Amino acid sequence: MKAWILAAWAVLLMLSSPALAYEAKLGDDGLYHQDWFNNSFLDLKEDMLEATKAGKRFAVIWEQKGCPYCRDVHTVNFADDKLREWIKARYNILQLNLWGDREVTDFDGQVLTEKEMARKYRINFTPTIQFFPETATETQGKKAEAVEVARMPGYFRNFHFLSMFEYVWEKRYAKGQDFQRYILEKANQ
Repeated sequence: MKAWILAAWAVLLMLSSPALAYEAKLGDDGLYHQDWFNNSFLDLKEDMLEATKAGKRFAVIWEQKGCPYCRDVHTVNFADDKLREWIKARYNILQLNLWGDREVTDFDGQVLTEKEMARKYRINFTPTIQFFPETATETQGKKAEAVEVARMPGYFRNFHFLSMFEYVWEKRYAKGQDFQRYILEKANQ
């Protein structure tokens, strides 16, 4: 009888654990995918317009097959229910492959493969998340990296990961505040 109770208790703990309840999906392309990521025609301007209409911000996450930190974004960061739901409610995220061959239309109308777009934006490692302005009009006349309002260069643990999304959501970059100062302010609260 005691063994049965212990087994039932173990199953209950496993099912109630957020880390075990959430499962990242590995695609045929070798990248982990979120079912809530933007599924688009890979036109950045259209994707931004769609995000703006939905009252959200637009971001691009760059990943590559075999990247252990990309895996951690999906299996650690996005496995946190509160973090994932906060971001999901406020951002449309497009996932691009650092070495991919799909054609992407940039804000300026230039059509490039994912790997050419990565070079244009100087994406050198993964994961990298690019954050863009609220509206497409703010991208006009700007080239490559000048279009971004912020960039998350590499893997951040949950506190810093969510903080970067909050930093952009609160438009702290527009107030001239560096992300590092934002983190210090937030940590001292």
